[in-house]
Amino acid sequence: MRRREVLSLLGVAAGVAALPFAVRAQGWPVIGFLHAGSPEENEKRVAAFRKGLSAGGFVEGQNVAIEYRWARGNDGELAGMAADLIRRNVAVIVTPGSTAAAVAAKKATSDIPIVFSSGTDPVGLGLVEGLNRPGGNATGITSLNAEVAAKRLGLFRELAPKTKRFFTLVKPNSELAAPFVKDLEDAALKLGIHVDVLNANTEGEIDVAFERIPHEGGCGVVFGPEGFFFVHRKRIAALALARGLPTIFDVRDYVESGGLASYGSDYYAVMELTGSYAARVLKGEKPAGLPVQQATRFEMVLNRATAGALNLDISPTLLATADDVID
Repeated sequence: MRRREVLSLLGVAAGVAALPFAVRAQGWPVIGFLHAGSPEENEKRVAAFRKGLSAGGFVEGQNVAIEYRWARGNDGELAGMAADLIRRNVAVIVTPGSTAAAVAAKKATSDIPIVFSSGTDPVGLGLVEGLNRPGGNATGITSLNAEVAAKRLGLFRELAPKTKRFFTLVKPNSELAAPFVKDLEDAALKLGIHVDVLNANTEGEIDVAFERIPHEGGCGVVFGPEGFFFVHRKRIAALALARGLPTIFDVRDYVESGGLASYGSDYYAVMELTGSYAARVLKGEKPAGLPVQQATRFEMVLNRATAGALNLDISPTLLATADDVID
């Protein structure tokens, strides 16, 4: 790289680093936005966050600035990114739709307010002391996606009634893995079925896990909330379709990428709520006194084209009750 190009890149980097300080000179608060995924796949969700923020009186570029940090599927980067936001003395750290980011932020600071949205119990994760009285410096929204396992599993059986063996993939070192597996196993026990747990920490291990699923048919895969798998959702949908495996997920993005079905909270509504809570914190409310809100809107999304490719007939009742059907 030529010297001129290096100097140009350094100038851009310096300008980005200086932005929060220039903004503070105008009296704007700065939000630190920390996420385990990438901006490309979260564009609509960020728009929903900004909508909630705007409803609370804060518009990016007009009276508030946002410093974005994206780990792009590498959770190991989150701690350093959280530390960087803390050094910049942001007014609040938000981690919308990224439990791994919320945990990293909570470990990094007990002073700067944190507003999260999490797919599992934030008390169990140590993010808050209680839902009604969070205590400490964090509050937010829980979508409880890990706790709707029974509904998701029952829907899956209705969609793919010939499924006899059930599998799930988890990222074993994720904070979400243990609570999701427990909820899924409890739900499966009540339905009289068994779920085999497969592990995957890397993209290559996702392929290996799918290879461990028998080829003779009658198998299906249930997924829960996990940012790592969300990053690789297109790969997962392609692998499942190639193997003739029906799948069900926690959010619609997988279905839009070719998965069979999803059931879980409306993530756009969750992101909007997170934005509105961030606005309340910017106005001076303390996280310790802001109860953790629970998602109230849930959606079922079906992919009719994938069902056809898997030779599955979706019943008229399911089609009529689905919130969205992708053709």
